[in-house]
Amino acid sequence: MSEDQLTHFNDQDRAKMVDVTEKNTTFRQATATGKITMHPETLARIHAGQIKKGDVLAVAQVAGIMAAKKTSDLIPMCHLIPLTGVDIHFSDNDQDTITADVTVKTKNVTGVEMEALIGCQTALLTIYDMCKAMDRGMVLNDCHLVEKMGGKSGHFIYDAQ
Repeated sequence: MSEDQLTHFNDQDRAKMVDVTEKNTTFRQATATGKITMHPETLARIHAGQIKKGDVLAVAQVAGIMAAKKTSDLIPMCHLIPLTGVDIHFSDNDQDTITADVTVKTKNVTGVEMEALIGCQTALLTIYDMCKAMDRGMVLNDCHLVEKMGGKSGHFIYDAQ
């Protein structure tokens, strides 16, 4: 099968979950990143702990981890993967944008790119949810895979060019 051939279709051109039965268990890791842009006052209130719903980044951290663990419940063709680690780091530009970086690890037969992406998006959506009462114009953007290691397809590093 060529590398660019789609694998999620059976011989009747209907959706299927890819059979990974014969693949070797190896270490796999993926990192995704994404941003949420908001009014400067919203970020200042997050920094000051003045959001009525609580500690925004602590809740977003837990939500992102929980979501990564539930990826196969959300994306129909994703395999249920036991994760060995999920780590989320937040940074901001001290003006109007928070960046979430999510790294997911496993020892399995298939990769964890989707888990990293779902974790990232959910962390950002949780920030939106917790701050929407004061800022409904927040924008989630630039969510993408940064790096993937392990598996047959090898090492991938995002190139923004």
